[in-house]
Amino acid sequence: MTTDTTGTAARDGEPRSGGPADSPFVRACRREPGPHTPVWFMRQAGRSLPEYREIRANVPMLESCRRPDLVTEITLQPVRRHGVDAAILFSDIVVPVAAAGIDLDIVPGTGPVVAEPVRTAVDVERINPIGRDDVSYVDEAVRLLVAELGDTPLIGFAGAPFTLASYMVEGGPSRTHAKTKALMYGDPELWHALCARLAEVTLAFLRVQVDAGVSAVQLFDSWAGALSEADYRRYVLPHSAHVLAGLNEAGVPRIHFGVGTAELLGAMGEAGADVVGVDWRTPLDVATRRIGPDRAVQGNLDPAVLLAPWEVVEGQVRRILDQGRAAPGHVFNLGHGVLPETDPEVLTRVVALVHELSARPAA
Repeated sequence: MTTDTTGTAARDGEPRSGGPADSPFVRACRREPGPHTPVWFMRQAGRSLPEYREIRANVPMLESCRRPDLVTEITLQPVRRHGVDAAILFSDIVVPVAAAGIDLDIVPGTGPVVAEPVRTAVDVERINPIGRDDVSYVDEAVRLLVAELGDTPLIGFAGAPFTLASYMVEGGPSRTHAKTKALMYGDPELWHALCARLAEVTLAFLRVQVDAGVSAVQLFDSWAGALSEADYRRYVLPHSAHVLAGLNEAGVPRIHFGVGTAELLGAMGEAGADVVGVDWRTPLDVATRRIGPDRAVQGNLDPAVLLAPWEVVEGQVRRILDQGRAAPGHVFNLGHGVLPETDPEVLTRVVALVHELSARPAA
């Protein structure tokens, strides 16, 4: 395997004739056979990489997400280093909400903090629609990346309405989501108005990325696992489904991922994704039975396993590949994001191991 200086991974020494649409990653998302199981890592663009920490030094998170030069370089770094099968756009789930007029900041060590939490109808009205001009820096970054990546697909992403709503209502990260649930249960009409507004912002943000050339999108519902299946179906699924349905004609695979969602996997698949991400708590063969045969799966190595001795890592990679064979398509990934203390060399070795163990003879 070699990786050229543009970040395009050429695993057989020659570029693939079909471009990103014929890449192992996109083929797996579409439940089509490919030369090997593709692999990428959530939060691969940053966190564990020394080159990321160097380039981000003294640059606030939101500013770095709004600078196409930084977004491009940070997104390319793990592709160059690890030879992953896909890049994911470096950004943050609150970028479109900030563009929609909400006063917030991403505080180091804390996460997104909202100056005035959204808890009334008047507050909901403060969330403005967005268009390409409002996130032109994302449009520019995607176009730069598509040109640099060549045959390697770029994944766009956004936060799902429930997770965004939780940040907006709580005013920041929460362990219990108590204020969120209080609003959800206590004023369903206001809750649905908030989520509908956020769904439109999310959909517009993803359409900008698709129009600029991403090959797939991932909708992150990080906090959906805080809900029962009944509550998910009533309060969340319609809004996530609206986002995913709005991309029906986009022609790119749609991935839907949440944490702690074992009991929600079937419902999350019903929301309209082509691929359902699975965290480390649910074996992929079990997840496949819950999700059904019409969707691929993504996952699901526990990020903490990467801190263990290599023989442990190798054993867990083999297990996940074995379980992933039950699915009609499998994208190897972690069950959540890369931990900051992860040795980047271990990630590189995992990519090579996945490719080696899953290599299939040419038809």
